[in-house]
Amino acid sequence: MNAFLFLATTPVPRDLALPLPLPEGLLKALLVLFFLVHILFVNLTVGGSLLVAIFEFLGFKNKKYDALALELAKTVTVNKSLAVVMGIGPLLCINLVYTVQWYGANALTGHAWLIIIPLITAAFLLAYLHKYTWHRWETGTAKKFHWAIVLTSTLLFLCIPFVFLANVNLMLFPSEWDKVKGFFSSLKIGNVFPRYLHFLLASIALTGLAGAGWFWRKIVVDHLDNGMSREQLRRLFYRIAAWATGLQFIAGPILLFTLPGVGVTPLLYKIILPSAALGLVLFLFLLKKSKGPEENLQHGYVGLCVFFSIVVLGMGSGRHAYREAALASHQQQVRERSAAYESSLAAWNTANPPSDEAEETPEQLFATCAACHAPDAKLVGPSLREIATIYAGNPDGIVTWATAPGKKRPDFPPMPPFAHLGPDKLRVISEFILATAPK
Repeated sequence: MNAFLFLATTPVPRDLALPLPLPEGLLKALLVLFFLVHILFVNLTVGGSLLVAIFEFLGFKNKKYDALALELAKTVTVNKSLAVVMGIGPLLCINLVYTVQWYGANALTGHAWLIIIPLITAAFLLAYLHKYTWHRWETGTAKKFHWAIVLTSTLLFLCIPFVFLANVNLMLFPSEWDKVKGFFSSLKIGNVFPRYLHFLLASIALTGLAGAGWFWRKIVVDHLDNGMSREQLRRLFYRIAAWATGLQFIAGPILLFTLPGVGVTPLLYKIILPSAALGLVLFLFLLKKSKGPEENLQHGYVGLCVFFSIVVLGMGSGRHAYREAALASHQQQVRERSAAYESSLAAWNTANPPSDEAEETPEQLFATCAACHAPDAKLVGPSLREIATIYAGNPDGIVTWATAPGKKRPDFPPMPPFAHLGPDKLRVISEFILATAPK
């Protein structure tokens, strides 16, 4: 009984007593690497969709932008598929390394987390509908409806990373979880909005750099046939990348200085500041390319991509350093909690050896309830003291409720039914609660 009461009386969860499939350090390195590959295609999807919507809108007055929007729209559907596939790796790694924190954040945001699936489905279908109806709906009112489709899919593509980012942000601050009452209240924890602004600008910058390479290809330019030369196209996308990168020097400091202090360490600054300095050099090169003579546009693209990759790797490493520092205390508490639970459970098993008797003791039956109901503290459900107050002298009332419970309190999740235990066992449990609850 002591083991189960110990489990129920502390807000810090215990870890799962299961071995990791790979060393923890390797899993964390893979998490950073897989996440950067995944976020690359997420950035291209979000940034590409946003630019398609803008170019198609401009295309109402200038058809050269309409043709450009169509060519860019073809890349969005490819990038979104790669983003989904490449998201499996980091999702598996974060599930393994930060199980308690990750699932805790997911549970607290509840419906918003689950709604990602229908949002992704709708965004994908709209992106395909937009691409394959381009020439069918390219004039008059139909064209406006066509643009409304890409605008809707773009808004969905903007919403999905926001929900995901809110969850990733929430998992970093377990000490604040008791303040969360659903998704919208979770947005008050940490610095969700500065992080999202930084992500959005990075998406535009990366899409601009990718566009400078994609639209430099002669086969693409010839097929595009919108009156723009390779040099004009490259200059346009370099300009987009440059200005989005430049705005990062506003969004970046806002993000850094609004980070909760729990994860800010000297190591974070040692990673972020050199990366920001390299980002400044990258911005100046992009600006120079976007304004320089046409002959300069023919060279240096690969170098810019390498430079950009180094900056992104630095930022990704800084993000991981912050995550490790922010969660260090909670992970230590979880380890201590797990060790104490195992010790308490071993002592309980020693004091209560297996019996040949078929009938379970009241303590053993109550173990089913102990994870949600503590003697004198609010956990997932009300305390035993509160239950005993409500059902004083009425054990049958507890049996009736446990057999078919409903949603009664807005601050508690609904209780699952326990009819499978049968009325006799539920009666034993109810009498045990009324007898042992604190007075």
